[in-house]
Amino acid sequence: MVDDAVLKSAQNGDEHAFARLVAPYRRELRAHCYRMAGSLHDADDLMQDSLLRAWKGLPRFEGRSDLRTWLYKVTTRACLDSLELRSARVLPKQLGPAVGPNDTMGAPRTDPIWLEPCPAELYQDTTLSPEAQLGQRQSVALALLVALQRLPAKQRVVLILRDVVDWEAAECAQLLDLSVAACNSALQRARETLEAETAPSVDHRNRDLDDKTAALLLRYVAAWERADTSQLVALLHEDATLAMPPISEWLQGSAAIGASIAAMVFQPAGPGAFRLVACEANGQPAFAAYQRDPSTGDLRAAALHLLEVRDDRIAGILAFLDPSLFGAFGLPETLVS
Repeated sequence: MVDDAVLKSAQNGDEHAFARLVAPYRRELRAHCYRMAGSLHDADDLMQDSLLRAWKGLPRFEGRSDLRTWLYKVTTRACLDSLELRSARVLPKQLGPAVGPNDTMGAPRTDPIWLEPCPAELYQDTTLSPEAQLGQRQSVALALLVALQRLPAKQRVVLILRDVVDWEAAECAQLLDLSVAACNSALQRARETLEAETAPSVDHRNRDLDDKTAALLLRYVAAWERADTSQLVALLHEDATLAMPPISEWLQGSAAIGASIAAMVFQPAGPGAFRLVACEANGQPAFAAYQRDPSTGDLRAAALHLLEVRDDRIAGILAFLDPSLFGAFGLPETLVS
């Protein structure tokens, strides 16, 4: 329930009252921006734009819809305006076929094309039912986000608002200036596209790791911290994949992954060059990888590894070579040796 006195104060220009008013909705609105944009950095920019629009528009809020719905409308419009100016976010697999371990890797692409991971705090809400919490984790699964980015903007909006935020078709139609029939048609096309483009990959049913998965992750940490290529390869499915944005090339096959990591990472760095810290991203087990600076001995942020686990082995490693992501995960830039 919205406190009428707080609402009135906010409408009269009280910034503290406005902050209190929107505080209960910040997390879910930020998650909404992330699903729309596929980028944490863009999501935070969109949140700022949305809150500014809400601040300016609040005096005209007449309470015909509840505040949460009104804030979603403001935020969605900000996202739509932004999407007209931005390209869809992708992962390396969307750019071309896998390369071989002896192929030359291209220069990192630093333009803002990459889908970005999100921390658990964005989608975790312990006040929800277990089923609703499952739905929130699934709504930020990387395979889904990749497919969402391929949808036209209005289809993306309709699918997210109907299937994630749980809006009625009439609400979506009003927001998008469509008929209810057109809104339902857009939703059907979006669902068909997602069904065709997303394959089952990550099992989100239980966030608590079973003993086998926990042991697998411990062996993954040990392989990296010991620079042990053979141990790493033994943990992988034969058809496992490795992608490392902002590098566009990606690898497939445990042997190719092992040969590439050995040549590019383990042999030059040596044992003890990495330390891995467990975290979670997009509903998947993840690790923050810190690499030792040979000149100072400091362990500095290097990459975020998201692991796809299937049948007690690793089916995919997605290593984001972007230390600027660490802050969003509450991770320090440097570890004490």
